[in-house]
Amino acid sequence: METIVFSLLNGVIYGLLLFMLSSGLTLIFSMMGVLNFAHASFYMLGAYFAYTISEASSFWVALIFAPILVGLVGALVEKYGLRTVHVNGHVAELLFTFGLAYLIDEVVKIIWGRNAVDYKVPELLDFPLFELFGAQYPAYRIFTLFVALAMLAGLWFILNRTRAGLIIQAALSHPHMVGHLGHNVPRIFMTVFGVGCALAGLAGVIGGNYLVTDPAMGVQMGPIVFVVVVVGGLGSLMGAFLAAMILGLLQTFAVAIDARFADIFGWLGLDATSELGSITIASLAPMIPFLMLVLVLMIRPRGLLGDREL
Repeated sequence: METIVFSLLNGVIYGLLLFMLSSGLTLIFSMMGVLNFAHASFYMLGAYFAYTISEASSFWVALIFAPILVGLVGALVEKYGLRTVHVNGHVAELLFTFGLAYLIDEVVKIIWGRNAVDYKVPELLDFPLFELFGAQYPAYRIFTLFVALAMLAGLWFILNRTRAGLIIQAALSHPHMVGHLGHNVPRIFMTVFGVGCALAGLAGVIGGNYLVTDPAMGVQMGPIVFVVVVVGGLGSLMGAFLAAMILGLLQTFAVAIDARFADIFGWLGLDATSELGSITIASLAPMIPFLMLVLVLMIRPRGLLGDREL
């Protein structure tokens, strides 16, 4: 029972963290049609900015200003880089963001080094919130849950219930009409790209001390983010949310299961001493996202809630 409860909590929180990271990529793609390969690198920048700011002041200052700084970097990238290559089509955009990811990774290694930095959980939240079955659960993880839910609610409200959100959505489907109405469409796209990068930065601020802050964090999370976006459906925020939650729960429960194939399929005559029978479910957890990706592309190419195919 203890394993089920804690795995459920950890799975939900990990899924929400994945959604925080993938929501910005989904927003950028749905509004601009740009599949940003450097998105996980902005997540890494958010963690490193938060570490530097928290060392100089506090985590709470970093929580506000680190995503803003990442958003500003993203806006500058769109205005002076992506906008220039946009006229050459999607292949040029993909190559640009692919190269940008490597550039950001190398800059991070030059400034902060190649080893992990000591980005700590804030002291105010560094305590067990409750105890269940004799095990303690950290307060910071519950804080992560509330931040992710607040971000989801705020993003939905802005896009669906505000004038700015309506203008952004109209600029995607009818950019010339929006321009004729007096709105600056390039500035709207720059804002969308900046906000998407800021959301990745926010995920870095929250996840950098929850997981680890090192130069490999972008490479580790990048493929999983694209899995979430594709499985959920390209351009669908609710699809990304659903896919992130499913993936978070499946991976967390898989890690918690220490059973071997022989324990599960022993009735088929599978021997525990054989290579196949000795494989544990926990060792297969890293494969789950990509197994989901393959199955979804085979069965439902447009994703769970998407309306466009790859």
